[in-house]
Amino acid sequence: MNSHVSVPDGTRAVVADTAQADDVVRLDNVKRHFGATPALDGVSLTVRKGEILGIIGRSGAGKSTLIRCLNGLERPESGSIFVEGRQITGLDERQLQPFRRRIGMIFQHFNLLSAKTVEENVALPLKIEGRPRAERFNRARELLELVGLSDKAKAYPSSLSGGQKQRVGIARALAARPALLLSDEATSALDPETTRSILALLKDINRKLGLTILLITHEMEVVRSIGDRVAVIDAGKIVEEGPVWSVFADPQTDITKSLLAGIRPQLPAHIASGLSPVPGGEAVLGVDLAGTAAQGTLLADLPVAFRLLHGGVDHVQDQAVARLYLAVPSGALDKVVPFLEARSARVEVLGYVSGNA
Repeated sequence: MNSHVSVPDGTRAVVADTAQADDVVRLDNVKRHFGATPALDGVSLTVRKGEILGIIGRSGAGKSTLIRCLNGLERPESGSIFVEGRQITGLDERQLQPFRRRIGMIFQHFNLLSAKTVEENVALPLKIEGRPRAERFNRARELLELVGLSDKAKAYPSSLSGGQKQRVGIARALAARPALLLSDEATSALDPETTRSILALLKDINRKLGLTILLITHEMEVVRSIGDRVAVIDAGKIVEEGPVWSVFADPQTDITKSLLAGIRPQLPAHIASGLSPVPGGEAVLGVDLAGTAAQGTLLADLPVAFRLLHGGVDHVQDQAVARLYLAVPSGALDKVVPFLEARSARVEVLGYVSGNA
């Protein structure tokens, strides 16, 4: 049952049931169209306190519209959006302001003001709130120390590297002590080494402050590095969701498999091009394993002769995750597949080869 509470500007907002109000953000069947095109097509999603949730999808999948609906810049046609248990759908601009302050934003291209110093950029959200100057700059100094830029307080953005600019952007996003940090492709403009340092900083902030982070990205490696859960969006729908290690170990949809292709072992092209759908010779299997099953003696115990064509073992969220490609006699599939599935493997028959591949 819903109830009402007062919010900082004196308005009233709907509050969901207690269990649901524990989520920092919740979307229920949110829809938003542009003409006949569904940008969001019935999206339901929760962001839990203290977690890092990655939302991943290709360009045009609906990520940007989702962000804009979260901060009130876009209005969904139907469905509900809750921020800390309070429904924001239908609120006017004035009523939205206190909720927007609960969401800090990190942008792909930093969005720093070039005419202001680093500390002035960080303090800007507090100036907009009307906080006293001493409070603003004390907070800015705290945050610059947190992101490792205490020595750059008086510098201007033009003198900073891309990674330093993004650290300033992170500090600014934290100035008003938000409940949610929203990262919009925050590492897409950075080189790989700088990306790693920024992701490590976000993870450290999550750990130290218990801050909830929502990562919007098209890069699965970003989610792999620091995410707790991942949601895959495609054509405005959430098509897959779960703990990062679980989705990596056993992707269910073609879009997820495609997004993972760059960081999971793939069947070598010269073998893939020679696969036939007609049974005969050897069957080529794709085998996914996770946890203890990925670290055991599975292959040594396989009841038939086989060839290991390719594969690898990774660790995601401290869980072993393996993707293996095996060639086994096609006549032994009725023995091999049940053997593997009984040991928690997911098995795909990818095709058949003559035995010389």
